[in-house]
Formats: sequence, structure tokens, C-alpha cells
Amino acid sequence: MSDYPESRHQDFAEVLGHIQQTRQRVFAQANTALIDLYWRIGRTLSHKMAQGGWGKGVVAELARYIAHADPTIKGFSDKNLWRMKQFYEAYQGDEELAPLVRELPWTHNTTIFSRCKSPEERRFYLTLCRQEKYTSRQLERQIDAASFERATLSPPKLSAALRVLQPAAGEVFKDRYVLEFLGLPEPHSESGLKRALVQHMKAVVLELGKDFLFVGEEFRLQVGSQDFFIDLLFFHRGLSALVAFELKVGPFKPEHMGQLNFYLEALDRDVKKPHENPSIGVLLCRDKDDEVVEYAMSRNLSPALVAQYQLQLPDKQLIAARLHELLATHEVAGDE
Repeated sequence: MSDYPESRHQDFAEVLGHIQQTRQRVFAQANTALIDLYWRIGRTLSHKMAQGGWGKGVVAELARYIAHADPTIKGFSDKNLWRMKQFYEAYQGDEELAPLVRELPWTHNTTIFSRCKSPEERRFYLTLCRQEKYTSRQLERQIDAASFERATLSPPKLSAALRVLQPAAGEVFKDRYVLEFLGLPEPHSESGLKRALVQHMKAVVLELGKDFLFVGEEFRLQVGSQDFFIDLLFFHRGLSALVAFELKVGPFKPEHMGQLNFYLEALDRDVKKPHENPSIGVLLCRDKDDEVVEYAMSRNLSPALVAQYQLQLPDKQLIAARLHELLATHEVAGDE
């Protein structure tokens, strides 16, 4: 391709772009049509069984009939037909979620409606998949990592300045990041943590969110005659802001905020583009006391947050039980 003149290369690239865009639209339309088909089949099965006319034996008979009548049709075994019924019953009457399911592949949908127990949890993962374009394996990992439960139980601890400057920041950042893929030993050093994060940057960005673009490690800032280095620097497309990550392998200490605020001031003065929003700081530490964090952040004037990282997948059953207890407590308080 390098043998083509630049003008012709641009013309060819434009044609290729048209082909790729059209192919993506065709795939999207085909997926919507397929999900609509599964929805209609699920609705038919649900209604027939509710009326008492059909049972499990009839569904198995239907699967055999389809296979015999047209052997070229695949994917309509009795097991899959039951999934279509469950799919319809999970979302029927939900005007908010029903359109979302048509934007995702069938594999994603089966994972979400079979593994998620509440409309709130299904909404969370449907929205997350639409935003992040997860593969089915990446979706499974998010569910295994209890992303919904963590987001509900522990919203991110944002400074007042960050909440005002970036109202969407609460949906972008997390209170706790799960980094089991790093394979780090205990204990480990900050340099070891930084090195592992850079080596696994693709997985790191999936955990952070795909709008994060990696700028560099040990990002150099020159202030006066001294050099300072930010552990990891990103840019977030949606927030249109630089995001500085400072790493701490120990517990959070209030004095850590002074260093982070200094870095943000230097970024805004010397690195930030005029059209970009003020830089954001994330102090990522191994452990934190939420009350100490609240005190430290209450008068912090920089757009920043304190987050925690862990190196193992959480116990999903335990964290789900905690969420259930919290919701039950709120229901009781509401009744009173």
C-alpha cells in the first residue's frame, strides 16, 4: 500500500471506510432482526404455556419439528427455545430495557438474563456493554468481578470540585479496581505495581473503561529547576481531561493529596490543551479508611478521588449478600 501516491491512498481509504461502515450497519440490523425473532418466539412460548396448552414436551416436539422441516436452520434446540422464553419473560413490559437488548448479541443477552437476578443488575450490564463494547468473555469477567454490586455498595469517593466540574465522573470512575490479571505477589512495591500495570495495559483499560487512553508512565513534569514524575497518565475522551494516577501500595494517608494536587496544577499550567477540561487526579492505593478519605477530601479544591485496588476477584456471593442486606435495610427504613 505504501507504493500508492498519497492522494490515491486517501481515496482508497475513503472507499474502504464506506465498505466497513456499511458492513457494520448490516451486522447491526441483522442482529436486531435476530433478537426480534427470539423475542417473538419467546413470547409465543410464554403465552402458550401460560394458557396451559403447552408443556415441556411440546417445546421439545417443536424443536424436532423445526429440525426436520428445515435441516438448514440451526440454533433452535429445545434448550435454546427455553432460553428465548426466559429472555422474553425477563424483559416483557420493561419499556426501558427492552430496546437495549436489541443492541447486544444473543450471547451477551443470554449471559445477562441468566446470571443477573434483578432488573437493576440487568440494566447495569446492558448499559455497560453498550458503552464499552465488551466481548462475551469481557462481560463474563465483569460479572465475576461483581461490578454491579461494587458500584452499588461503594460509589466512588469524589472531591466536591470533581463533582461540580465533571457531573458524569461518578459513572466513569470506581471506588475499587479489580486487578487480578496482574498476578502480583504480596507484598509488592510501587515500581512493581507500575510495571505490571503497563505490561497489562490492555486489560487495565478494560477495567478502567475504554474511553481511557494511555499517555505514558513516569510522565515528566518540569517545575522550576526540578523534575517530577506522574506514575501513570491517561486521557479520558468523554470527560475531555487528562487523568493522573498516583500509585500507593500502602494505606491512604491525607498527605498523599498534597502531592497529587501539585501534579494537577502542573498539568493544567503546562500540559493541558486550551480546549480540554481541568486535569483529574486518582490516588490508587492498596487500602483506605473511608472516613479518613472523607475528611481529607472535604476541603480539597482539586478535581480528584481516592480509589482502592485489589489483586483477587471478589467473593461475588458474599458481596451480593451484603447488597441484599443493604437493600433490605433501606426497605425497612422506608416502611417506617
